[in-house]
Amino acid sequence: MSALQPKGPVASEQLYLMKLSLFIMVFVVIVVFAIYVYVLIRFRKKAGDDSIPKQVEGSHVLEIIWTVVPILLLLVLAVPTVSYTFKHSTNYTKDKAAVHVKVTAHQFWWQFEYPDLGIATAQELVVPKDKIIAFELVSADVSHAFWVPSLGGKVDTNPGITNTLYLQADEIATFQGRCTELCGASHALMNFTVASKSEADFDAWVAKMKAPATVPATAQKGEELFKENCMSCHAVNANGPGVAPNLKGFADRDTLAGILEHTPENMALWIKDPQDQKPGNKMPAFGKKAGGKLDDAQIKDIVSYLQTLK
Repeated sequence: MSALQPKGPVASEQLYLMKLSLFIMVFVVIVVFAIYVYVLIRFRKKAGDDSIPKQVEGSHVLEIIWTVVPILLLLVLAVPTVSYTFKHSTNYTKDKAAVHVKVTAHQFWWQFEYPDLGIATAQELVVPKDKIIAFELVSADVSHAFWVPSLGGKVDTNPGITNTLYLQADEIATFQGRCTELCGASHALMNFTVASKSEADFDAWVAKMKAPATVPATAQKGEELFKENCMSCHAVNANGPGVAPNLKGFADRDTLAGILEHTPENMALWIKDPQDQKPGNKMPAFGKKAGGKLDDAQIKDIVSYLQTLK
């Protein structure tokens, strides 16, 4: 997870600006120190020499040089910076060739909707390689910031304001994302991933997300418990965003709540007492020791059902 290892055109152009500004700063430091050392040696006081060096105060030539040179350096930095700033602010939300994604930030998780495809998911964003992804970013509560360092710069998500962003992945990989705006007790745990796939694999993923879920008989007890306790917040069909993370495809995700390894044991721990894992989140505890109403056997049944949500 580094902005210095770009995996897309936006991140590559932003790294170019970093290198350009660094080169200019290093160049200025080298020149200044070279002049400093030269002056120390050239004009040091010599034994028996009481003469005063030639004074250059008011020299028009020197004043023009040390005025023009910084202006030229600033222009070298400003022209590409302004150009890329406008380029990276391009709004692709009306471009039919782009993949459109609406990002909604919550305390402390991420919701991803694909309005053109009629599906929604959470925590793990899936995108096709080499295609522009046009984002609309909002917040459901407080200010957050959306950042995938390998793909491009960060953008704030604010309540009542829609910001836009576009990114593109150059290779098939999974990239780490973070919230970079202090947003509460679990700000540091508000992680997500971006999985870049081939276009064929992306289309297959969309088809799987749209396909109706099948629940084996062994998990039907857990399904009933889920409907009684969790369905009011969590959607399990891909076209329903819900007020909590959409769980369609949940069993295929690599992490739980963006921070835990996706194992049955961690799923049970999360259901029992989510505050113990991610302080300040809005999910209530269901374990009896944490003040909930479900015993360990019931929670185990719900975990078995969740493992069928592929």
